[in-house]
Amino acid sequence: MVNDRQSLDLTTFARAKGGGEVEWRISEGPVPYPDSVAAMEARAAAIADGNAAELVWLLEHPPLYTSGTSGKQADLLDPRFPLFTTGRGGQVTYHGPGQRVAYVMLDLKRRRPDVRAYVAGLEEWIIRTLDAFNVRGERREDRVGVWVRRPDKGAGCEDKIAAIGVRLRRWVSFHGIAINVEPNLSHFSAIVPCGVVDPRYGVTSLVDLGLPVTMEDVDVALRRAFEDVFGATGARLPEATV
Repeated sequence: MVNDRQSLDLTTFARAKGGGEVEWRISEGPVPYPDSVAAMEARAAAIADGNAAELVWLLEHPPLYTSGTSGKQADLLDPRFPLFTTGRGGQVTYHGPGQRVAYVMLDLKRRRPDVRAYVAGLEEWIIRTLDAFNVRGERREDRVGVWVRRPDKGAGCEDKIAAIGVRLRRWVSFHGIAINVEPNLSHFSAIVPCGVVDPRYGVTSLVDLGLPVTMEDVDVALRRAFEDVFGATGARLPEATV
């Protein structure tokens, strides 16, 4: 069943009241996970205090696993990479090269203080991004993230192509989404991804679906889709600025 979050009106997310353009940053090299969390927390605090603009930060991590607020130790089957316990929602997932992570720091108090609607906005952002590559991403009532149907694998089979995990502090969001562009999908076999154990449901990527897509292609699509859902973005920030 398609999640009814898709029916939510997202227009009120289009721009923060009295706010300007959302800053946009892309990190070229792998960013250590603890460094990214520290940077997000500092930026979110500055946004809440009115001392910084909203920000979207695109990056990749070195191979690692993270466990959210609903994570279980039993979901780490083969600890081949470091595991970080984090404050985002969700369970255990993998991050690594070839996966585009987008950390989103928005002031929802000025936009729309509604967590459910915000998650629906992130889903819509992912779905519109995938649509640029003629991939139909879908929501599911009982599974977090964005999924694609895989009839080539059997009846009822679906694969997860993007994950969502968010945290709010003083109504400023951080953490965000991760889209599988060309990661090593075998690394997901070391965990129970997001707690999903049904063998019909796996993990895929754009390249795994047969699309010769680059990270730069995805970044362009992400920015266009973000502006459709959340509003205008500004100039790309220098690498050293968060």
